[in-house]
Amino acid sequence: MSSFIPAQSDDVSVATIRALAADVVTKANSGHPGAPMGMAPVAHVLYSRFMNINPKNSKWFNRDRFVLSNGHACALQYVLLHLLGYKLSMDDLKAFRQLDSLTPGHPEAGHTDGIEVTTGPLGQGFGNGVGLAIAQAHLGAVFNKPGFELINNFTYVFSGDGCLMEGVASEAASLAGHLQLGNLIVIYDDNHISIDGDTAVAFTENVGQRFLSYGWQVLHVDNGDSDFRAIYNAIAEAKLEKSKPTLICLKTTIGFGSKQQGTHGVHGSPLKADDIQALKTKFGLPADKSFFVPPATYDAYADIGKRGAFLEAQWNSLLGEYGQKYPKEHGELTRRISGELPTNWEQCLPVYKSTDAAQASRKLSEIVLTALAPVLPELLGGSADLTGSNLTKVKGSVDFQPPSTGLGNYAGTYIRYGVREHGMGAIANGIHAYGGIIPYVATFLNFVSYAAGAVRLSALSGHQVIWVATHDSIGLGEDGPTHQPIETAIHFRSTPNLAFWRPADGNETSAAYLVALKSKKTPSILSLSRQNLPNLEASSIEKAAKGGYVVHEVESEDLTIVSAGSEVSIALEAAATLNAEGVKTRVVSLPCWLVFDKQPEEYRLSVLRSGAPILSLEALSTAGWSKYSHEQYGLPAWGASGPYQKVYEKFGITGSNIAVVGKKVVDFYKQKGGPVVSPLVKAFTL
Repeated sequence: MSSFIPAQSDDVSVATIRALAADVVTKANSGHPGAPMGMAPVAHVLYSRFMNINPKNSKWFNRDRFVLSNGHACALQYVLLHLLGYKLSMDDLKAFRQLDSLTPGHPEAGHTDGIEVTTGPLGQGFGNGVGLAIAQAHLGAVFNKPGFELINNFTYVFSGDGCLMEGVASEAASLAGHLQLGNLIVIYDDNHISIDGDTAVAFTENVGQRFLSYGWQVLHVDNGDSDFRAIYNAIAEAKLEKSKPTLICLKTTIGFGSKQQGTHGVHGSPLKADDIQALKTKFGLPADKSFFVPPATYDAYADIGKRGAFLEAQWNSLLGEYGQKYPKEHGELTRRISGELPTNWEQCLPVYKSTDAAQASRKLSEIVLTALAPVLPELLGGSADLTGSNLTKVKGSVDFQPPSTGLGNYAGTYIRYGVREHGMGAIANGIHAYGGIIPYVATFLNFVSYAAGAVRLSALSGHQVIWVATHDSIGLGEDGPTHQPIETAIHFRSTPNLAFWRPADGNETSAAYLVALKSKKTPSILSLSRQNLPNLEASSIEKAAKGGYVVHEVESEDLTIVSAGSEVSIALEAAATLNAEGVKTRVVSLPCWLVFDKQPEEYRLSVLRSGAPILSLEALSTAGWSKYSHEQYGLPAWGASGPYQKVYEKFGITGSNIAVVGKKVVDFYKQKGGPVVSPLVKAFTL
């Protein structure tokens, strides 16, 4: 293990980081100065001695990844990005937390150059870090060759007390220990302060012992405020451990140097002017200057960038040599890094006729995955202990497991997440953030709610994570209301940039995968049935890929029934009865609201047109359907336990009853008189 060599710039650089973090928060009159000031030494040692990054190319593929899990300490990350020479100016620092600035209130991936993942909700970044480490281990196992260690970076995570209180971090940490991710190093800012005060009021467990039980290596630094050598030695030792992730318990003083250091008063409030002046004087900086950076600090951080540029140049040279010796693997790796899908992969999607056998859409999903696996090796799947129910493991696929377990290897493409839905979601975000992989994860739709925090950040960050969410309605039957996700669909349908698909048959299931795989910056939830669904006569992948289409057309209709998923076939049954009785009824399938809403207005108004009332039908809450229909039929409250056919009958979701309901709707609007305008037609646009 190499030894720590002090540099003249160390003390002044750490002082600069502390003072800048305080200035940033004070200028905004908002933010968290305490953790950045406490973690300045470890941040400086990490970046100046260990991090392999190139600020001039923040997307260099083999760069080390850094995650600020305690995202409220974002002033620290912004200061570092500025000093390192990323695309973040001093003016950007001064605009911290201002509207449309590059320095928002918490780090946002894709918004600020150099930010790997969006953090802020505590614990999410911890899970992201585990995902980043999984991605490196997987791609390294797939593409590295003797003499060509192309993918061998480390992932470093800064985490605080709040992160380690969150269940999502515990879930992710447990799995990371099982997976023996020696490329993951988490630095725990053990300052014993949270917003409510000293952690003695709520968080008194032995964190180190907990992580030892997870199978982690645990190291300790007793003086994180100024012992640069101890910090260096801990990180260096962590890098030597190849079969365990490492937690470094770093004791720091929150707000170090402030008059309020060590108290919760410096956690989430700006320092007062006299406190900042005293702080700067104590650290040898000009007390009367704000946002001051000594030349020695800029020079030291410029050297980090030069080192990173040199390392990337070496890597590019190695990649070129790799291409000469392994042209096939080189082509595949560079394709996956670019994010481009193979040519004509869509031709592998299954296509169905109405005469094909009825199948559950979860089974149809399995058929799609089986067809795609040979042509899309970037698919890395997994389930939260429901593989046999979700049907997500492709036959013959190998599990992603430590080779020492005999259960698989790191080149495997299927992850056993265990019963850890929230951790699974956060990990999947990290896997996608790494690049070169499209993760899909699975559980019952009801339990995606457990992972809602991670799903929300998928949508906000633009992570292409595909959720295979089976057992999606009262159609799951005997498990009853505890497992029937009545309210879940509207929750996720209302989430911006989240495609919630509820396919009605085989072609619609293939369409859901088609659009999900082409949507590079949008996560998708595929809401799939347990019960068998017939293949529709008028469905096609092309039509369903528009998010909504007419599945049964008549002219001069009296009624349109719009539905989704397992209820579309019931709507068609009702329409057949109504048409036989002389009530002209057309049917629309609306598998994905988000995608349908993006279609041209002319198309949308041709599908849900004016002239007759529109009735929506779904075996879920009716919330949200008024956007597309005049009247709504669905679940008024919770579901019920019993054979699914009986449950559907109990709530009147049958072809015969919907025909009766449809007739009442038609009669009502005829008696009401006047033109019937599509709900899509707006009187004015805000």
